[in-house]
Amino acid sequence: MESQQAHRKDEHLSLATATYQRAHQHHYFDQVRLIHNALPEIAVKDVDHHVQLVDSLQLEWPFYLEAMTGGSNQAAKINRTLAQLASKHHLAMATGSLSVALKEPATQSSFTVVRDENPDGIVIANLGADAGLDKARAAIDILGANALELHLNAAQELVMPEGDRDFHWLNNIANLVEKLDIPVIVKEVGFGMSQATIERLQKAGVKVINVSGRGGTNFAMIEDRRNHQLDLDDLATWGQATPESLLEARGSKATIIASGGITCPLDVVKAGALGAQAVGVAGYFLNILIRDSATALDEVLTEWQTELPRLLTLLGCHSFRDLQKVPFVLMGDLYSYAQQRHLI
Repeated sequence: MESQQAHRKDEHLSLATATYQRAHQHHYFDQVRLIHNALPEIAVKDVDHHVQLVDSLQLEWPFYLEAMTGGSNQAAKINRTLAQLASKHHLAMATGSLSVALKEPATQSSFTVVRDENPDGIVIANLGADAGLDKARAAIDILGANALELHLNAAQELVMPEGDRDFHWLNNIANLVEKLDIPVIVKEVGFGMSQATIERLQKAGVKVINVSGRGGTNFAMIEDRRNHQLDLDDLATWGQATPESLLEARGSKATIIASGGITCPLDVVKAGALGAQAVGVAGYFLNILIRDSATALDEVLTEWQTELPRLLTLLGCHSFRDLQKVPFVLMGDLYSYAQQRHLI
């Protein structure tokens, strides 16, 4: 019989699918328009789709499988399939939080299956920002991880009846960045980041930041569905959308990753134009896998890897980083947000 934590992981998977459509009522990237280049002067074969996040972390493609799950039998099956597809398509893959694996060693196989199926790929471990150095090293060892994600999930925890209520994280993050010998990525879990947060993380030594904004999987909604004590539905629209968060990050010296609400290759490209140097995708891919099939997700990944170089060609970009030179205009609420926050 699976533990309470394993049951919670399965609830997260079920509710992520159930709340997906509501979470995507607004597609915030529609308020970003790229300026067409009628004379791109480049061939598709000239596009380099590799991205260098930091010296020791290169991705073959500018999008990757963002943290989804782990910790239960169902999660193990999903992680196995995702890892097989990551290996086939040469995509990096982040796991769900390994905190359950550290508390309950019997669940570790639901995570190690990722490395088993993708022995040579880029695998990113995942823990909460309060994890101590010993736990961080243990999580890295479980996966033979190439990088560690530390997730910031205060909004999620506050909706959870059993969640944390103390969020003193910054000193611990700084210590992990200093002591670990692999890249540390600090990411939100779908509520975005402000310019001030990004600056504080930089001062703490963080070199890679995933702004992970509103628009994708909404853990406030998921935990509210699990919460039988309070109705916290008013947090369904809490936080900054991903394009808003990317605008907040413009000018940062950190490597910026975007996630949250990415549903097509054009979203990936728009995120790059707004300053992202890589893009994580979780909810969109997970829903294809659960609602359709592994074959369907395999086909979608092939389509994305076909379309992305063509979009870069259309914009005259030899690399994903070149997208930061592409002119764009903002519309509607996003333009108003940027003006009021003095970001443009």
